[in-house]
Amino acid sequence: MPVITFANTKGGAGKTTAVMLLATELERMGYRVTILDADPQYWINRWSETTGDRTTIKVIPYVTMASIERLITEYKAVSDFILVDLPGARSPLLAKTIGYSDHVLIPIQGCAMDAQGGAHVIELLQYLEDKASIRIPHSVVLTRVNSMVTTRALQVVKQLLAERRVHVLDTPIIERAAFRDIFSSGGTLYTMDPASVTNLYKAQENARAFAEEILSYAAMRLALTHVGAKAGMTPQVRTAA
Repeated sequence: MPVITFANTKGGAGKTTAVMLLATELERMGYRVTILDADPQYWINRWSETTGDRTTIKVIPYVTMASIERLITEYKAVSDFILVDLPGARSPLLAKTIGYSDHVLIPIQGCAMDAQGGAHVIELLQYLEDKASIRIPHSVVLTRVNSMVTTRALQVVKQLLAERRVHVLDTPIIERAAFRDIFSSGGTLYTMDPASVTNLYKAQENARAFAEEILSYAAMRLALTHVGAKAGMTPQVRTAA
């Protein structure tokens, strides 16, 4: 029952879109998904209300410092994945939620030099590792990438992040009309009308690749943890003040 937290302290990074794409793809694969919606814009909660019984995804809005621990404990019992959408601003909720996370996903605009919000999250994670030996797996996903951006340009961004010991997903989230329309229309990429949405198939393909890479990476991390346990390594207890 992994807890995956999506964090970037600057709004407009594509964080909520990334949560939505992963959640709906996991649902399509047959997983039970719960989203804890802590973003004050509550876009995912609005999507849930519009979608109604067309989804099995549970969306819990109005998540706060006081309720996050209880909600994670409660929904772990009935979920295969818990996704947490944090506010796009600096908040004490960030550090607290990280402490309960199995993975932190940091959306950063692939074509924007201003990734300060993502840098704040990365700095916090690296501080915990360097100063307290608390290692919390984390990755960057490049978002809102123009479909015409060259592979070379993306590799430059990945190299800069790699120099800071940051894992970057190979699959960026491309800027697609369908990813915006899903919030107003409700449902998923697979309930949309292909005749009314530009490049819907490409949007579906991108979302699938994104989710599959996260699942593959999570499975690899789990395997490494299992090997470490068999070798007699003591698991690191994750806490965050």
